[in-house]
Amino acid sequence: MPRTDTVPDVFAPAALGPLTLRNRIIKAATFEGVMPGGAVSDELVAFHRSVAAGGAAMSTVAYLAVSPEGRTDRHCLLLSEETVPGLRRLTDAVHAEGAAAAAQIGHAGPVANARSNRAPALSPSGGLTPMGSRLRAVDVAGIERITEDYRRAAALAVRAGFDSIEVHVGHNYLLSAFLSPKLNRRDDQFGGSVENRARFARAVLRTVRDAAGSGVAVTAKLNMADGVDGGLWVDESLEVAALFEQDGVLDALELTGGSSLANPMYLFRGEAPLREFGATLPPAVRLGFRALGRRFLRAYPFEEAFFLPYARQFQRALRTPIILLGGITERSTIEAALGEGFAFVAMARALLREPDLPNRMREGTSSASLCIHCNKCMPTIYSGTRCVLVGDRPGSA
Repeated sequence: MPRTDTVPDVFAPAALGPLTLRNRIIKAATFEGVMPGGAVSDELVAFHRSVAAGGAAMSTVAYLAVSPEGRTDRHCLLLSEETVPGLRRLTDAVHAEGAAAAAQIGHAGPVANARSNRAPALSPSGGLTPMGSRLRAVDVAGIERITEDYRRAAALAVRAGFDSIEVHVGHNYLLSAFLSPKLNRRDDQFGGSVENRARFARAVLRTVRDAAGSGVAVTAKLNMADGVDGGLWVDESLEVAALFEQDGVLDALELTGGSSLANPMYLFRGEAPLREFGATLPPAVRLGFRALGRRFLRAYPFEEAFFLPYARQFQRALRTPIILLGGITERSTIEAALGEGFAFVAMARALLREPDLPNRMREGTSSASLCIHCNKCMPTIYSGTRCVLVGDRPGSA
């Protein structure tokens, strides 16, 4: 898609499928870490109320599992009859502040903590994780069952008041693992060619679209590159995105990268918080992390909008609206992206540091985030995701 003659106004209303969002800034999913035992807490509601009050057009709740074994661990929210009332309280709070609410739904697959969940971690082909945990290959019956789990979860998300559903097809969670040539070594209809490896994800997206109905937006968070040798790369991801577009079920694609299983810093860029992460681990595994941590948490130089060169290839090849993600901290970056034809931008760390950044950008009192990309927010996912430097901001509590 060519560059537009006029840059869309960042803070004018914009369409996302059936929705009209108040501006073009979306709070990207960041695991909130305040769901003890998988319950909706007051802290979780307050987290998203704060984002909505700060001016973002939509706040994305992360991460809502569709299956018990698909939780990242036992403190991950499972979309169920029991969690719907609490989630309705959350969406009501977000709506009261004038924003929309999105539910990121998915199955963690090989990223799941099997010991915490007391259920096997599933993957396309079995084997071991980089940390030595055993994976169980999911069979065809399991694929069909999980697809139906997505249908049930999407229907529950609608009942809970969510305006949009984001299906997680990134970071080597289960659907993303099926796309990976490294992780998917199957020889059935779900392995081999790009079309076969995308079959599971396409079935899920069609199922979610059907369950969501016409009044709810449906998006997918898709890896452009796994950042792992032998994993999914941009050329094949472009093919996957074209297949998604062919199916006509998505209102937008949010583009991402990296592997929670093997290379999480590919998504974050900047400093690797090795010492802080090590301090969160049980003593029994702390020594091993000291030895292997640098291989797992690799440091990458931070660049503003670091996924933009990859994302441009998708934006030019597709008609599907694209949500640009990855190190966006400046208003000028947002305006440049919109000028190139991107539909929305998604911000994460910048809004952890300053939930009210969109309001201050709109008012002209800020043009860039105070986030310094130290990534020390990452280890706080175990105690309540937050910016540890927030007290540095003038006037902050």
